[in-house]
Amino acid sequence: MASPDHIQRTARDVGRAEQFSSSRPSVKGPAYAKHRSKAARDLACVLDLNPDVIAWSCTPSPLMTRRGEHIPDFRMQDTEGVWWLLDASDRRLSCAPEELADVAEAQCHRYRQVSNSEIYDGFRLRNAKDLLRYAGHNVPLGDRVRLLSALDEQGPLSFADCLRAIRETQPVSALASLILQGFLEVELDDAIIGPETMVRRIRG
Repeated sequence: MASPDHIQRTARDVGRAEQFSSSRPSVKGPAYAKHRSKAARDLACVLDLNPDVIAWSCTPSPLMTRRGEHIPDFRMQDTEGVWWLLDASDRRLSCAPEELADVAEAQCHRYRQVSNSEIYDGFRLRNAKDLLRYAGHNVPLGDRVRLLSALDEQGPLSFADCLRAIRETQPVSALASLILQGFLEVELDDAIIGPETMVRRIRG
């Protein structure tokens, strides 16, 4: 019979796995992604809000190294058409990153381990999580046209001013959704999104 200590450790491990692997809303990745760790989950949020990222997926094909197979955390395509294999900053590698990069290059990919600072420095991750709560929200045509027209006529507007142009649905949900869909952009690194945050239109 398992000891009480073993049962408690197992329960903690299960809870930790559920926490890090729980699905989160995404705009550039799979609808129900599960992640290896909290750092990998946080990196996914950052990838979703990176304008240089087209799409990402989890658990790509393994890289076969001299020490065995290595399955990166993500496969990602950037706006230049380059395919990347990425690991989050907490990943313990069984071989040198240079070896993984060489194996990835043989498969027409590039490899790198994303640094801790790229995920956690500044306000990007916090803002990304706030915005991704509204992934999938449907913005009525009238609200979208009304807001984009206002930005065309007046130039960049504050977050608070943009909310006043939205009349047919929840204003914050609609504005966040239009940012996630690539119609609008805000500065994500300098501060937490607030009423004074400036909103700009993105032209395709």
